Amino acid sequence: MRYRPLGPSGLFVSEICLGTMTFGGGAGIWGLIGQLQQDEADALVRAAVDAGVNFIDTANVYAGGQSERILGQAIRNLGLAREDLVIATKVLGPMGGGPNANGASRKHIHDQIKGSLQRLQMEYIDLYQIHGFDAATPIEETLDALDALVRQGLVRYIGLSNWAAWQIMKAVGLARGRQLAPILSLQAYYTLVGRDLEREIAPMLTSERLGLMVWSPLAGGFLSGKYSRAHEEAGDGRRAAFDFPPVDRDRGYAVIDALRPIAAAHGVSVARIALAWLLHQPVVTSVIIGAKRPEQLTDNLAATTIRLTAEDLSTLDAVYPSGCARLVVR
Repeated sequence: MRYRPLGPSGLFVSEICLGTMTFGGGAGIWGLIGQLQQDEADALVRAAVDAGVNFIDTANVYAGGQSERILGQAIRNLGLAREDLVIATKVLGPMGGGPNANGASRKHIHDQIKGSLQRLQMEYIDLYQIHGFDAATPIEETLDALDALVRQGLVRYIGLSNWAAWQIMKAVGLARGRQLAPILSLQAYYTLVGRDLEREIAPMLTSERLGLMVWSPLAGGFLSGKYSRAHEEAGDGRRAAFDFPPVDRDRGYAVIDALRPIAAAHGVSVARIALAWLLHQPVVTSVIIGAKRPEQLTDNLAATTIRLTAEDLSTLDAVYPSGCARLVVR
């Protein structure tokens, strides 16, 4: 396991981050994504930490707060040292029925940090992320609220999730100009079958030295190796019940066709090669892996040991190009 600084900071995080969206279950989409309860979650956290993972991501909305509760209890059950872990959570989504029970307002942020800390049984959050863009709240208000949490010692670092490039850059500029706690990272979707991030966001992250945490690195299981042109629906895969993120199937199957011989040559699963490709991308800081079973997590963690050849990378790059325009200076 390698460790990389998170954006322009001295905080080092593992290149694999354990995602906890599968913890808790319940009604709606959370039950479709995962139903792991305490004992199962304890086993996954133990396996991840034993493999060198020090970075764990959750959110207040996951399973209505149950993901945070289960994660916090797992850390206590396993006797893990809090200072050895980098815990990330998020705020934005609805946590009640009232008009102020969602969003990135000062009120909602300050209300929700209390709830997250209580559920996690912690005194501070390492990385507190805004879980999406709130068009109803001025960015200045959001940044001021986050800065106050840092000054109070409740939050150590600040990140964003699922923001457009212009929104991120505006927030970065405002934080710098107002001398507020800086934005360190973005959490975003990026896979071999979803490379839109390369158009504007990746160059901006590189320019501003911001970190990138990748969510759904296997495209909701599409790149797990279960799917092919011949067997489009493969048993109990997550996409059978929750078909997200959207994938262009024709182009996606071309990627899978390219992945299979590379995986065979390395003697590993298709999923490991898809994850290894992300770990080879300079813009990526950490890849978030969510799992339902220890053996699935173990296979995914092993992607850190794969070194793709220049030919492997060229083949995968060509099969689903990003479509980025190239600036030619004459």
